[in-house]
Amino acid sequence: MAAPDRNEFRQTVGLLPTGVTVVSAFQDAGPAGATASAVCSLSLEPMMMLVCLDLGSRSLEVVREAGRFGISVLGEGQRASAELFATKAEQEEKWGSVRWRDRLGVPIIEGSLARVVCDVAEIIPGGDHVIVTGEVLEVEADDEPGEPLIYHGGLFRRLDAEADPGAGEF
Repeated sequence: MAAPDRNEFRQTVGLLPTGVTVVSAFQDAGPAGATASAVCSLSLEPMMMLVCLDLGSRSLEVVREAGRFGISVLGEGQRASAELFATKAEQEEKWGSVRWRDRLGVPIIEGSLARVVCDVAEIIPGGDHVIVTGEVLEVEADDEPGEPLIYHGGLFRRLDAEADPGAGEF
């Protein structure tokens, strides 16, 4: 059996639906951030998060230098932000397109479904990405957060609002 090629691998793992976030930190010039879908909780004791950032990401260096990062979980109405933060546009353009605030020394996006602030715990090599783990300092979620923005099959998507919430319960 031949090893999969890069495109096969990307297409296959792209079938795993993920939430869409902006991972952010402050640099001397102001806020910096990038869209990330490889984000998850890592541990409850202690509370920790895990984010994966591309080695070529300018935001990676900002997170490394700042020693602290934020995670803004985007809602279905924030697709334009997800697309812009995924580009190499200047940080001023990215942050000028959203309402944001400083929370414990990191920029977080207003109107996002949830926000998490972490201190960097470890930065671990992982192929063409790095794995950043963070100890959670604060979490914040809206009382009625709305629907998340989902990334699946190479596209930004929304949950099916017509789906029966009881269907498929275990």
